[in-house]
Amino acid sequence: MLRILANENVPGPAVAELRRRGHDVAWVMEDQRGAPDRDVLARAQRESRLVVTFDKDFGELAFAARLPATCGIVLFRLSGASPEVDNQRVADALDDSIEWSARFVIVEDDRVRSRALPS
Repeated sequence: MLRILANENVPGPAVAELRRRGHDVAWVMEDQRGAPDRDVLARAQRESRLVVTFDKDFGELAFAARLPATCGIVLFRLSGASPEVDNQRVADALDDSIEWSARFVIVEDDRVRSRALPS
C-alpha cells in the first residue's frame, strides 16, 4: 500500500481505482483545491506521501528550485487517447514494486523512467 498525494489534475476515476486497490490516497481536488504546487509538494513531504501528477512543474520544483522531495514524485505523460486506458495505466503503474522514495519517475504509455531526486 502506498501513501499518495494525488494532484488536482489526477482524474477522479484514477483516484477511485487507487483507493479501491487499497492505497491511502489524499486528493488535492478534495481538500486543497487551487493550492500552489510548492504547497502540494510541502504537504507531501510533511505527510510522507508520494506525489502523483500530470504537471511537469513538480520536476522544476525538485530539480531547479531544489525543494525537498524525498517523498518521491511520479509524473504521468500519457497520450490521452482514452481516459479509461489512461486511468488504468495510472493505477497499474503505481501497483508496480518500484522504489518511489527520493525518485522522480516519469510514466509514459509504454515505458517508465526513473532518476534520483537531489538530496
